[in-house]
Amino acid sequence: MEIPSPYGTSETEGDSHTLRYELSLPYPLDQVWQAIATPEGLPAWLAAAEPFEQREGGAVTLRWLNTDTEGTATVAPGHVTVWDPPRCVEYTVAVHGRIRFDLEHAPASVGGTLLHFTNERTGTTDDRLDCLAGWHHHFEYLLQALAGHPADWSRWTLNRWKELRRDYEQRDR
Repeated sequence: MEIPSPYGTSETEGDSHTLRYELSLPYPLDQVWQAIATPEGLPAWLAAAEPFEQREGGAVTLRWLNTDTEGTATVAPGHVTVWDPPRCVEYTVAVHGRIRFDLEHAPASVGGTLLHFTNERTGTTDDRLDCLAGWHHHFEYLLQALAGHPADWSRWTLNRWKELRRDYEQRDR
């Protein structure tokens, strides 16, 4: 059973953007926490984290494992700005700004975990749309990783991202 990743939303004020995603994940909260807040979990769907000092104020550098057509990966040094296991982790990093994951148990009738994601960043409208597509794509990888199928970054291409980017541009009109 494949679970679709929901589309994100955004709000803009000047060149400041707030991107949001709400995911209902059929996985236990502790499993989702491991995926979003450990150096072992993050590479399966997002980025390598080295260093990663798992505490508020700790250093973190996220190195995206998907690369552009020239083989360049995004490297984002920063800090852990909130550390409240297993409910909330926030990274404030170069390039992407404030990245926050809030977790809660889904209602018993649904089960699993609710993930509330917020990314606050600055940039152009194109940057905003690029990031909406990028996060969406990474959340697809998160769903796969939680199901036991971590990303094979050696096979990553821009194709899915381009498709999502067109979708977000259409939705933005």
